[in-house]
Amino acid sequence: MAGNELFETTDDAQSMPLAARMRPRTLDEFVGQDHIVGPGRLLRRAIAADQIGSVIFSGPPGTGKTTLARVIAGTTKSAFIPLNAVLGGVKDVRDAVARARDFRSLHGRKTILFVDEVHRWNKAQQDALLPWVENGTIVLIGATTENPFFEVNAALVSRSRIFRMTPLQPEHLRRIAQMAMQDTERGYGARQVRIDNDALDHLIRIADGDARTMLNALQLAVETGADQNGAIRSTEVHVTLAVAEDSIQAKALLYDKEGDYHYDSISAFIKSLRGSDPDAALYWTARMIVSGEDPKYLFRRMLVFASEDVGLADVHALGLVEAAASAFDRVGMPEGQFHLAHAVLYLATAAKSNSTLGYFDAVKAVEHERRADVPKHLRDGSRDAEGFGHGEGYLYPHAYRDHWVAQTYLPKELSGKVFYTPGTEGDEPGRTGSLDQRRMLQMASTGADDDGEVLSYTPGASGIARWDYRSRESTDFFTGLVEVCFSRIPVQRHSRIFTFEGATPAIAWEALKRVPEGLLASCIAKKEQLAWFEHHLSRREWRPHLVSGFPSAMLGEQGLAETRKLFDGATPIFDHMILYRLFAVLDPVLRSQTDAQRELKLLREALSPAGTCLCIEPAPESGQRLSELLTHDATEGAGHREALIRAEDQIFGAVPEKRSEQLRARLEESGFTVQPAKTIQLSRERTLSSDMIESWFTPGQGGYGNYLHNELGGAGLSEVRAWVIRELDAKTVQWNSGLHVIECRT
Repeated sequence: MAGNELFETTDDAQSMPLAARMRPRTLDEFVGQDHIVGPGRLLRRAIAADQIGSVIFSGPPGTGKTTLARVIAGTTKSAFIPLNAVLGGVKDVRDAVARARDFRSLHGRKTILFVDEVHRWNKAQQDALLPWVENGTIVLIGATTENPFFEVNAALVSRSRIFRMTPLQPEHLRRIAQMAMQDTERGYGARQVRIDNDALDHLIRIADGDARTMLNALQLAVETGADQNGAIRSTEVHVTLAVAEDSIQAKALLYDKEGDYHYDSISAFIKSLRGSDPDAALYWTARMIVSGEDPKYLFRRMLVFASEDVGLADVHALGLVEAAASAFDRVGMPEGQFHLAHAVLYLATAAKSNSTLGYFDAVKAVEHERRADVPKHLRDGSRDAEGFGHGEGYLYPHAYRDHWVAQTYLPKELSGKVFYTPGTEGDEPGRTGSLDQRRMLQMASTGADDDGEVLSYTPGASGIARWDYRSRESTDFFTGLVEVCFSRIPVQRHSRIFTFEGATPAIAWEALKRVPEGLLASCIAKKEQLAWFEHHLSRREWRPHLVSGFPSAMLGEQGLAETRKLFDGATPIFDHMILYRLFAVLDPVLRSQTDAQRELKLLREALSPAGTCLCIEPAPESGQRLSELLTHDATEGAGHREALIRAEDQIFGAVPEKRSEQLRARLEESGFTVQPAKTIQLSRERTLSSDMIESWFTPGQGGYGNYLHNELGGAGLSEVRAWVIRELDAKTVQWNSGLHVIECRT
């Protein structure tokens, strides 16, 4: 066998270190690494069949990397050429390749090139191997104590199988020690050597998985029983605990500040903090400090951790770590270790939240989204408000209740985008409720349809007037709507809730908070509203089942298979249902009584016999009338009021009772048992403006303007409009919205 220089021995074997003498010669003598060379393992089969391919062994010193290469050398019929990367370079690689080509051409034999400490070669040296590994001239076996994915050429790694060797277990080291004590040829079997159990335990513990370290210590302990000339002082060598402690007094920790062990240790430290394990965190801290790590490095990492992993769950964490770091700078070592431990323990036991990672989502949006302009109402109005209207429409939060008003602050292209999701631990959950509510109201104010009132929205209204209305009035409306729903249905934490949302998913949002141990399934009529809702739920651990469209999209053939998965394959049955604007959406879209009844039948079949279905529809005929807001003793407007009332009678049409009875009849036809309908009014403050009133009285827009123009003509319409503006412009009034509320059961 050619080129076995790395493993050559002298004739006087006893002059070699015990660790070298006891190297295993076969796989049967190899101890440990069963996950690699245990019975039936891939590498063991390849060695036995002499079909070894290019491999890289990585792992700590003393775990058998070079030894396993030696076993392969003794087993294979291939030529075997060893190199040490510390001593050899590109010239040695070229020489090895030339010999390998000769072996193949002259003898038809493969060549295995073993490179010990392969990570010591630079990229150019490693590149020199690549073409010969690629064409099969050589089979590479590399050994490294570093991470090969970082320290070895990626091209070599991709052409090799990586085997990670782990520190030997105590039982492995014990077996190796016993083999050395019993081997008469290479070990101490021919001598009278006795080692106490506690002494051997000490050697094993301090060796910490390194067989070479243990065998070197064992040799030193035994050889202390001989004189300087090698003569045995006594017929028996007795290794006691005291002798063992002298032989291996301190464990040399495997650690370097720029290599794998540095990064692995700090990774273990951070992960222990993140996992709220103070014991492990202290252990890894001590291990790094004892190994020579700079405590300031640990403080820097903890300052990052305090914001990245604790964040708003404990707002004091960042300040405490900063204070501990400052105290350490003033005190120094060794007393400064108290401040280090103080910070470590605080972070390990603190509540955790990684919500600050939302910043990087914002960075991605900036980098990948189309450039978005600053919304007009958020621009600086101090310079060009008059010319360009910058700042116009901005609502000053301090002028509103609770110092907040629903308006958007993101560019239009990112409307509804969520970057921050509050955590669930420590101080942060207290932010969730108010934040979720405000986000829902922001969405309602910008993306919802009107709530069914004839006057709530007119296409001719200016953008500012429309925004002002939705920002302030829709907020109160949807808050009231949610209260109407959940005050009438006995929802429990474990309830199974179905909702249909004909407008913004405000009801589903509230239901999501009320059934944390139950189930929520929602049909949302508008795809854009569904997309908004799903986006806001993207970081929530518990999510509802959502579809866009009518109930048949979830309960009909189209979506039933997915819905059944929520019920372990059984037929879906919900404890309660809330249907908002179902008929308002169904009627204009389906226009078929049969199709509408099919939707209602699916709902009835999915409602629990003990459950409640709450149907809520807009009652525009019960909405706010302008005539009720005008001063009754104004003689100037007496004739105008009468014209206004006649117009309202035509606009509002049917009386509430008639509309509610129609809804009840349709529900009963589908098989529901229906309670008497109730018509309620939601009241909120509303500030009227001349622009808003002007739009309502503009002919062709479907409001007062059409009716008054037909009855009074253009001049009469203008007089009524001017009178209403004088009466109501800039006036804050109580504005009522009508709702039909119907409770159903199966």
